[in-house]
Amino acid sequence: MGGGQKRGRTQRRHFKQNRDNVWKHNSNPKKTRPDDGTNNDPNSNPDSIPNQKWEPFISQNPGFEEYYKVQCIVSTEEWEEFMSLLRKPLPAAFRINSSAQFYQDVRMQLENDFMKSLEAEANNEHESEAIRPLPWYPDNLAWHLNFSRMQLRKNQTLERFHEFLKQENEVGNITRQEAVSMVPPLFLDVLPHHHVLDMCAAPGSKTFQLLEIIHQTKEPGLLPDGLVIANDVDVQRCNLLIHQTKRMCSANLIVTNHEAQYFPSCSLNKCSVEISEEEKGELGKSVLQFDRVLCDVPCSGDGTLRKAPDIWRKWNAGMGNGLHRLQVEIAMRGITLLKVGGRMVYSTCSMNPVENEAVVAEILRRSKGTVELLDVSSELPQLVRRQGLKTWKIRDRGLWLASYKIVPKYRRGVILPSMFPSDENCDEVEVSNDGAQEDLMALDSNIGGESISGTITQPSSEIENEKNSENLENIGTSADDDKAAVQTEASNGSASAEAIGDDSKVEVSRFPLERCMRIVPHDQNSGAFFIAVLQKTSPLKEDYKNQSSKNICKISRNMSKNLLDEDQSGTKLSGDVPHDQEPVTTEQASDDSKMDKNQLAALGSKDVGSEDNKEKEKEECDNGEKGHAELNGSKGRLQTQGKWKGVDPVLFFKDEATINSIRSFYGISESFPLEGHLVTRNHDANHVKRIYYVSKSVHDILQLNFQAGQKLKITSLGLKVFERQGSKDGTSPCFFRLSSEGLPLLLPYISKQILSASLADFRHLLQYRTIKFADFVDAKFGEKASELMPGCCVVILGEGKGSADKVEVDASTIAIVCWKGRTNLCIMVSELDGKELLERLSARFGREKGSAREEEKNGDLVIDTVENQELGELNEEAKDIDESKAVSEETVTS
Repeated sequence: MGGGQKRGRTQRRHFKQNRDNVWKHNSNPKKTRPDDGTNNDPNSNPDSIPNQKWEPFISQNPGFEEYYKVQCIVSTEEWEEFMSLLRKPLPAAFRINSSAQFYQDVRMQLENDFMKSLEAEANNEHESEAIRPLPWYPDNLAWHLNFSRMQLRKNQTLERFHEFLKQENEVGNITRQEAVSMVPPLFLDVLPHHHVLDMCAAPGSKTFQLLEIIHQTKEPGLLPDGLVIANDVDVQRCNLLIHQTKRMCSANLIVTNHEAQYFPSCSLNKCSVEISEEEKGELGKSVLQFDRVLCDVPCSGDGTLRKAPDIWRKWNAGMGNGLHRLQVEIAMRGITLLKVGGRMVYSTCSMNPVENEAVVAEILRRSKGTVELLDVSSELPQLVRRQGLKTWKIRDRGLWLASYKIVPKYRRGVILPSMFPSDENCDEVEVSNDGAQEDLMALDSNIGGESISGTITQPSSEIENEKNSENLENIGTSADDDKAAVQTEASNGSASAEAIGDDSKVEVSRFPLERCMRIVPHDQNSGAFFIAVLQKTSPLKEDYKNQSSKNICKISRNMSKNLLDEDQSGTKLSGDVPHDQEPVTTEQASDDSKMDKNQLAALGSKDVGSEDNKEKEKEECDNGEKGHAELNGSKGRLQTQGKWKGVDPVLFFKDEATINSIRSFYGISESFPLEGHLVTRNHDANHVKRIYYVSKSVHDILQLNFQAGQKLKITSLGLKVFERQGSKDGTSPCFFRLSSEGLPLLLPYISKQILSASLADFRHLLQYRTIKFADFVDAKFGEKASELMPGCCVVILGEGKGSADKVEVDASTIAIVCWKGRTNLCIMVSELDGKELLERLSARFGREKGSAREEEKNGDLVIDTVENQELGELNEEAKDIDESKAVSEETVTS
C-alpha cells in the first residue's frame, strides 16, 4: 500500500458522504453569522471577517444559577464562593494501584521527592501544598495536585513530574482520575470474594479501582474468589474500557456490551434448555446475581463544569428531566441483580436533584420495603460531604412545578410523578398509552431522533460531556409560546400560574434522603458528586414491576407492553427493547437462548442438534453471518460460532497436546490448574494466537452463560498468559511463549526455562535488550543461559550481586520474559516497561556503580555490537541477534 497520512474517523466519514472536511483550515474565511447591525466600519467587507482571536469558554449561565438557587443545594452565604470555584480549572488527581508490585516505591517517591521539589509551585488560594495525599483515601494511595491538567502540560518546571505521571499511568502503577470519582467504589465495601457488577463502566477508572480492591490481598500465584463484570452500552467505549483495565492484568474481569437497564440475568431456572441436577451442581450456580453493584448512571454531568467548561453553554434544566426515566430503570435493574444482603451504590456527577434524590426515592418507592437507604456518615469520616435534599422543584419550559397535579397533560409523558418529592399523586395518573407514546416521540425528536435509553453514553467524571449535552440541550428549553401555553392551561386548571412557583406548595419526601451524600466543589476544592448507598434486605416483591409504586403507572406499564411486542411497521420508540437482549419486564427465554451443537461441544455436552437447528444455522450463514462461522471440514459447510454479531465467541481451550507441551516445556506444576481455565476466541486450535487464563469465578460464569444460551455479550475477558511464537528454524519444542502480563501468575509454578541473574546482568539486559552469552558480567550465568532449550525463558533478579543456584520466588521477586537464541539472550518487554523497571531498580538499589571488570565488559559489549553491525563479522551470530530482535518487536507489537 502507498504511504500517506491516515484519516481520522470524522474525516473518513465525511469522505464517504462527499462532505467537506469540517476541520480543515480555511484560508479565506467567510462570514458565518448574520450582521447584527453593530458593525460601524464603512470600509468593512460584509462578505468576510478577519481571523478572530481565541476566546475562553463562557463561564456563566443565568438558567443554571436560577435553577440551583431555587433548589438550595448550598446556602445563600456560600453561593458566591460556590460559583467562583466552579469557574476555576479542576486540579488533577491520581490513584496509586495498590495491587502493583512497586506501589510502595511509587508512594515513597511521591512523599520523599515530589512533595519537596514541588513545594515552591503552590499557586492556589485553596491549597497550601503543591501536591498532597487525599486525607480520606486509605493508606495515602490517592493524591491531589494543585495544578490543572493544562498547567501540567504547559509549565516547564512541572515537566519531570508530568513525565512521571504519564509513564506510571501507562505501565499501570497509577491511574489518573478525578478525586470525587474515587468515592463510590469505596462505599461499596468490596471484599476479595465478592461478585461485583459495574453497570455503566466506561471509561474504566472505577472498574480499575474495583479490581485493585479485589486483588489487594492476593498471594503470589493465587487468584481471588471474586470477579468484576464491567458493562457499557457503547462498543467504542467498551474498547476504551478494555484498554484502561488491561493495565491491571486481571484474570477476574469480564467486559460486556449491553444496555444497563436490560442487563441479562442468565437464569437457568426459566431457561428453555433442560439442565440436569448434576450439571447444575457442576456449575456451582444457576442464576447470575451480585454481592455488589456500582450504578454510576448516565447523567447531565454538571458536576464536571470545572473540567468540561463547555457545559456552561449547553446546560438547561431539561437535560436532567430527559434522563430521569433511564436512570430509574438502570437503578432498578441493578437492584434486581443484587443478592439479598448485597450493597448497591447509586452515583452521578450531577448536582440536579431530579437525577439524584428523585431517583433514590423512586427506588425506595418501587422496592416497597425490600431496599434500605444506608446511613454511611461514619464511613470515610475525613471526606467532607453534605446531606441529601428532601425537597426540590421541577423546572419545565420556563416554569416551576411544585406538584405533579399541576403538570399539563401534554407534558406528562416527559414530566413524571417520580420526579417530585411526594408520592401522593400516584393515584392521580391516568395517562393513556397513546398519549405517552406521543410525548415520548416528541421527546425523541428534541434529541435528534435518538433513543435516550439506547444511545446516551455516560458523562461521568472521567468522560467529556459534549456529546450528551448536544443530544440533550434542546430538551425542555423554554420558549415564549410554550411558556404561555403552560400558563394558560395552568390558569384554567386546578392551579394558577403563580401557585406553580409558590414556596408554600413545595412537597417533602417521606424517605430518609438525608442519608444520601452530596459533594460540592468548594468544600474540598474538587468536582461535584452524588452518592447513595442502598442495601437489599429481602427479595423484591413479585408485583413490583407491574405496580412500580404507581409512579409511572399506566405510562410505564403500557409502554413496556408495547415495546415487547413486535413492531410490524419496523419503527421503534425510545426505549425499545432490542431483540437480542432481555428486557427488565420479562424473564421468559427466547428461541435464541437454545444452545447449538458447537456451544455444547465447548462444554463437553451431548449432541442435541436437530434438523431445525441446522436449517437455522444455514439460514444465518446465508444472511451474512459467514464472518462468525468456521469451515467444519464436511464439504465446506459453514456453522455459526457465536450468538453476537461482530463479537468473536468465547471458547474453552481443550487441545490436550498443546496444553501438555506447554506444561512440559516450562515445567508448570500440576498444582496449577490449566485445564478448564484456558479460553480463546478461535475455534481452530492450530491457528490460535493467544490463550487467556480465567479464574474459577469467571469460569463458572462462562459455563452458566453457555448453559443459558449465551445471553452475555462478552467483548473481553481473562488474562493473556500464552502467545504463539515459534523460532524461524523450528528449534523450539514449544510453539507458545509466556506473556509478560501472565508471568506474575505463573512464575511460582515454573521450574524449567528459568534463570537467576545478578543485578548488573539484569540491568544490562534491560538497557541493551540483546546480549550474547559470552558478554554477561557473570560468566556462570551466560553458561547456564546457553544450556537452556531454544525459545522463551524467564530471568529473575537474584538476591545480592551474584546469581543464585536455586531459584526462589516470592511476592518481591522481579522477573522478565526473555527469548533464548543460539548465541544470545533477548528480553521480550516493551521499551517503556524496561525503562520503568530500570528506574525502579535505581530507586531501590541505587545507581549502577560497576567494578572495572564490569565496565570493561560493558564497553566490550558496545564495541562488539557496533563491529558486528558495521563490518558484518560473525554472520551467523548477527543473524541470530536479528531473529531475537524480530521476536521481541513482534511481542511488543502484539
